[in-house]
Amino acid sequence: MVPPTQGDDWLGLTTEPLPIPTAYEWCVLARCGAVVLFSGTVRDHAEGREGVTHLEYEAYEEQVRPRLEAIAVELRQRWPLTGRVAMLHRVGRLELTESSVVVAVSSPHRPEAFAAARFGIDSLKASVPIWKRESWTEGDAWGLGAHELVDASDVPTELS
Repeated sequence: MVPPTQGDDWLGLTTEPLPIPTAYEWCVLARCGAVVLFSGTVRDHAEGREGVTHLEYEAYEEQVRPRLEAIAVELRQRWPLTGRVAMLHRVGRLELTESSVVVAVSSPHRPEAFAAARFGIDSLKASVPIWKRESWTEGDAWGLGAHELVDASDVPTELS
C-alpha cells in the first residue's frame, strides 16, 4: 500500500500490514504543525469475552471507498484547514497486536488535528461497512458491536 502521488486524502483497504510510519510521514506538511495518528490494534479480549486469539475483517472496496470519501469531505467541512487525511483499514486475518485501522490527520494546530482525527475514526466505525469475526479459545463469532450504519454527516463531532 503506497500513498497517493496527488491529492491530500489516502483512503483504502488492504490485506497487507498497515504502513503506519508511511501514513504519518505522508501527512507531514510544511504548513501543518500537528499530525495526529490513531492506530486500532487487535487485543486479547472483547466485550464479554476473554482469550481472543485473532480477528478476521471482511469488506467490499466498492462499498467502503465511497463511505471513506464522504468522511474525508465531512471532516474537511468541519475543519477547513486540515492538511492531509489518511484512513486505512486492513482486511483478512489479523493476529494480536496487529493494527487493523489507521487514521492520521495533519492540521496547522494541535486541537483541530486531535478533533479531526477523533471524528475520522468515530465516523469510520459508525458509517463504513466492515465486518469483524472474533476468534477466542472457546469458539468464534461475528463481533458483538453490529449497528446500523449512518452517514458521516450524522456523526457528532465527539462520541463518548
